[in-house]
Amino acid sequence: MTAYLTSIRAIILREALRFIHQRERFVAALVRPLVWLLVFAAGFRAALGLSIIPPYQTYITYETYIVPGLCGMILLFNGMQSSLSLVYDREMGSMKLLLTSPLPRGWLLFCKLLGSTAISILQVYAFLAIAAAFDIRMPGWGYVTVLPALIVAGLMLGALGLLLSSLIKQLENFAGVMNFVIFPMFFLSSALYPLWKMAESSELLHDICAVNPFTHAVELIRFALYVEWNGMALLWTVLAAGLFAAAALIGYDPERTRIGRRG
Repeated sequence: MTAYLTSIRAIILREALRFIHQRERFVAALVRPLVWLLVFAAGFRAALGLSIIPPYQTYITYETYIVPGLCGMILLFNGMQSSLSLVYDREMGSMKLLLTSPLPRGWLLFCKLLGSTAISILQVYAFLAIAAAFDIRMPGWGYVTVLPALIVAGLMLGALGLLLSSLIKQLENFAGVMNFVIFPMFFLSSALYPLWKMAESSELLHDICAVNPFTHAVELIRFALYVEWNGMALLWTVLAAGLFAAAALIGYDPERTRIGRRG
């Protein structure tokens, strides 16, 4: 048990130190959602009228609607940033040293996942504080009840990052992942517009958005910010997290890697 606790403390501390030494990463993580909140929202406010939909009890501004989606954006892009760092560590050899530890490989990957999720959550709360400074506030208790939702959503998106890092062999391929995985996952969700609005345009796009795991992560955060329960969103987010984590474990399986090299 001591070895397990030492490993999780060391890995999380390493992730925290890396984050502290990369201040531009923190700034970039906040600039992206703030641009959407303060610039794009002003233009979309008139075009995307919103009806009263759960968990909202009254009409809201478009800026208020997209806050949960932008929280999800921070978790998503930070998960992909963690994926990029894993690919870099593998190329530099430090990932190999980590995975040759006598501890179970699944535990080591979980520690990496937990560290990146903790950093993502800190960035989300920093964003929520800046949004509140611009008079875009959530219910008081929502800042507390959203924490479990952020943990679940962060673990799911971090597990997706782990899966992608097991598939990406070179840093140069990361740009393709951004174009064909991250951006479609973000835009084909309820982060920027409600699903009923998407249904007015295309039933097919609505169905794609409805099965997108990122949609359920965003809705889990949205309901939690308003101190409401969304069991279906929680279920699908947890199932997606388990699926991504299991696939990542298979991707990092040493026997599979050795067979692939022989082939």
